[in-house]
Amino acid sequence: MKGQLLYKFIRPDKSLADFVYSFSCLQNLSNIKEGVIIPNGKIDLLFCKTISNQLRISLMGLETKPKPMPDGDISAFFAINFNPLAVEYILQQPIANLLNTGATLPNNFWDFHLHDLDNFESFCEKAAQKITSIIPNEIDDRKQKLFDLIFATNGEMRIKELSEKIFWNERQINRYFNQQFGISLKAYCNILRFQASLPYIKEGNIFPQLDFSDQSHFIKEIKKLSGVSPKELSQNKNDRFLQFLVYNSK
Repeated sequence: MKGQLLYKFIRPDKSLADFVYSFSCLQNLSNIKEGVIIPNGKIDLLFCKTISNQLRISLMGLETKPKPMPDGDISAFFAINFNPLAVEYILQQPIANLLNTGATLPNNFWDFHLHDLDNFESFCEKAAQKITSIIPNEIDDRKQKLFDLIFATNGEMRIKELSEKIFWNERQINRYFNQQFGISLKAYCNILRFQASLPYIKEGNIFPQLDFSDQSHFIKEIKKLSGVSPKELSQNKNDRFLQFLVYNSK
């Protein structure tokens, strides 16, 4: 329908899954008045089309708190939603300085142009080819296993246990996280647990389903990362919490 917010979501090929969580796009963004962005543990590379039909490319760091959808002249964007392992091996630059913010990239980054935003599927194919060409032959096995474990457990595995399973010192793990992403491993795992709670909250289940110590702790963590209580989040007034679009698309 003309003017309606349009959302698309595509999972990458298995060969890219360590680095790319998804490709996504939002169109008719100029109609959003109260959109809220909440932390999702992903690093977004955004290819934005402005109302004046210009291309704007931005790299967004991790989010640790909710923020309003920025006012501006963006009509649509296509995005590559990276997993953290991509920071070192695909983007090849730390993003610690981009915590809760972003950076503008050259408008021909990775040889993308405005016409690449005409078709989402073609955009995904071009992005996948580019990422495939960058993947190095060797990946640190400890880091790969670390992210496999924290994603598989929604961030609920204790850091000590993670360290023992991958034979990597806890202090070194936290140094890696702070240097690369700007947050500790514990803070990152809290974001993953928050995200894993969203499907339950969306269905109206506003009691802890994951490893929260009690209801009070659950409410505190949800409010910290979304800005509202679990009950208000579940109501999603005016569809302002855009992350729920992910679950609508499945």
